[in-house]
Formats: sequence, structure tokens, C-alpha cells
Amino acid sequence: MLRTVLVATAMTLAVPASADPVHEATLKALPQLMDFYRDFHSNPELSLHEVRSAGILAAEARKAGFEVTEKVGGTGVVAVMKNGAGPVVLIRADMDALPVIEATGLPFASKVRATTDDGIESGVMHACGHDTHMASWIGTLRNLAAMKSQWHGTVVMIAQPAEERGMGARMMLEDGLFTRFPKPQYALAFHDSASQPAGQIGVTAGYALANVDSVNLVVKGIGGHGAYPQTTKDPIVLAARIVTTLQTLVSREVDPQQPAVVTVGSIQGGSKHNIIGSEVTMLLTVRSFTPEVRKQLLDGIARIAKGEAIAAGVPEDRMPVVTIQNEFTPATYNTQPLSGRLLSLFTGRFGRERVIETPSVMGGEDFSRYWLADKSIQSTIFWVGGVPQDKWDAAKAGKASLPSLHSAYWAPDAEAVIGTATEAMTAAALDILKK
Repeated sequence: MLRTVLVATAMTLAVPASADPVHEATLKALPQLMDFYRDFHSNPELSLHEVRSAGILAAEARKAGFEVTEKVGGTGVVAVMKNGAGPVVLIRADMDALPVIEATGLPFASKVRATTDDGIESGVMHACGHDTHMASWIGTLRNLAAMKSQWHGTVVMIAQPAEERGMGARMMLEDGLFTRFPKPQYALAFHDSASQPAGQIGVTAGYALANVDSVNLVVKGIGGHGAYPQTTKDPIVLAARIVTTLQTLVSREVDPQQPAVVTVGSIQGGSKHNIIGSEVTMLLTVRSFTPEVRKQLLDGIARIAKGEAIAAGVPEDRMPVVTIQNEFTPATYNTQPLSGRLLSLFTGRFGRERVIETPSVMGGEDFSRYWLADKSIQSTIFWVGGVPQDKWDAAKAGKASLPSLHSAYWAPDAEAVIGTATEAMTAAALDILKK
């Protein structure tokens, strides 16, 4: 059975025509990396609670000969290997899972339940693929440790908490990531993709992922009896008007060539059929790329909310309250020449059919903060496709739909993701650090 898996994986990873030490080392390590993946998947941990995952990663880094520091920015791990004079390369993996009840049917599916910091009890699942990221992190550091004769410089491997909450990178930086440890000239990361076939690599130049703002909008009114609406100022009707007008921010105010999203994800208000309540709470996600468009959207939300309230005759002391949450994730920018260098490197290694230039997406990633902390750093995050080939073919034929990241049904082809990402990340680091 093991031999069958290895042969299938070799086909998936497209063995180069000539023997390649990075590919061979990755292929040899893959069965054990899959054991790590299944363990991480079965034992997910919510943001800021990644104690078990961090402990495993720290232990593996120590075994490989890295100098390890734990509890950086909460549960973060920093593993450093110095190998003479040369560049400093930072390689990041994120560790946290999501409050999602798993529905994949995998034999190692998560049965973990936990309570979020907001007090919500839920199932917990690696619905964003961070389990594949951690397994590949182990594979990459093992490869680099075994290949020290081929590179010079310093490798800084970081295992980051709380990416899903947009907090982990900031917390590690505030805890001295760039002052207590070697400061990188290069920063690398990858993310599994639910919109690419398994084993395909995608590289984006420039903006890769969006600014992400979470906005709470409390719409206030004057409550009363549902039979006598003339004595009230109905916040539900006002909220509906605000929702409609918010759509014009993107359709009529932002330059059509500038991507932008304003989504009202939740409206909560009212208690009974015949009662007009006194307030409604709306929860929004706001996406953009540039700082200018971000400001335009956030200012516009406040202006529209207040303007609609005035039009509805709401008293001045009952104006809407707009609160921008502090879990803001800034847009992720892939720098040149590094992104172009990686595109060329990966194409040469894996072939043109497996490496593509991908467009930017409106998802968010706090990997952006490492570059924003010092824009002299060359930084790139790339995608590794995870959609199993049979499901990809069915979707292309219109016979199935694909689950997205964060879906309870997301089950990537983990062998293809981990194998491809480990080989690609090792090759990227060796290219940057080559003698």
C-alpha cells in the first residue's frame, strides 16, 4: 500500500527528467509529512490557542538543528539556522483553525469542539488548510537542514498564530520578531488553493490579497408598537435603506478599475411580530487593495449611514454608530523582482502546465505585515492548488461545484499540496541562499 501511495505521489509531483535531490528528499519524507498532516487535521486549535501545534513544530525544528524560541507573540515559534554569511530568508506557516463543524467525511476528520473567545461553542476544523502549511513547514526545514552544504546565510522559520483573526503577524512583530531575531531580506509563504487543481502553483505579481476590514454598524431608532408605526422611527426599515445605498459605494463611487467589496454579512434586530425595536446591528466585511480605496469605502459607509438616518428623521442623539474592528488585515503585496524570480524558478522546475500567473483575490492574509514593517524586504506568498483531480474534472464539466476555503467540506489533496509546497519552498530558499 505504501509503495502505491509513493508511486501515485511521484506521478502527481511530476518527477523531473533527471534525478533532483530536492524532489527526491521531499518524496522520501512525504509519508511521514502526511502523518503530521493527519494529526494536525484531527487536532485543530483556534486562533491564539495553538499550544499543541506550536509544541510539535518547535520540537521538529529542534530535532533538525534549529535554534528555537517559543511563545513569540503568544503561541508563535521562531526557529533560526545560521550557516555563515549570506542573506536572511524568513519562511512562514500559520497554525490556527476555524470554528467550523467538519463535514468532509475523512477518516481522520476533526471531532474537536471548543469555545471561541467570543463565547461561541462550536466544532473546530482546519477548513483553510493550515494543516498542510504546517506539514510543509516541517518538510522544508528538514530539507534545508540536510542540505546545509548547498547554501549560506540564515533561515528563519516562523510558525504564526491567529492568521484567521488578522492578529498573529502583528503580535509576533510587536514581540520583537525583527529585533530579537535576524531581520530578513526575503519573506516567503504559501497558501493552499481551493480554486486550482492539486499540485498546480500560482504566483501573483503586485497586490495578491486584499485589505480586510470588519465593520460593526449599529442603526438606532425609536421603538414602539407595530400597529402604530407613526409613533416610531423604525430601525429595521432604516437598516434596509442603508443596505441598499451601500451598494452604490462600489457601483457608483469607486473607480470601476479599482476592486472593492462591501458585504453586509449579518443583520440582527427585533424581538417579536408586533414590536418595532429600538436598534439593529449590522456586520460588514469591506475589501479593497489600495489605502485610498479603503479610506473611500470606510468614509462612505459612515456618510451613508448618517445620511439615511437624517433622511428618515432620526434625532441627532440617535445617529448610527460605525465601529471599525481592530482585526484589520492589510493588503498583501508580492514584490518584484522576487515574484518574477519565483515564477521563473517554479516553471523551470515543475513545467509550464503546473505553474501559472494568478490574478489577485479579495481574500485577506496577514502575511502582508512582514513586508509592511520594512518595505526593503522582498516578499512573496504563492498558491498551491489543492482540488483533487477528479473533483476538478467534474467541476470543469459542469457536473459538480467546488467547496471554497473555510467550507466545512474543504478536503484538499494533501499529498499534492504538501509535496509540491515543500519542494517549491525548499527550491526557493536554496535559490536565494545559493553559494
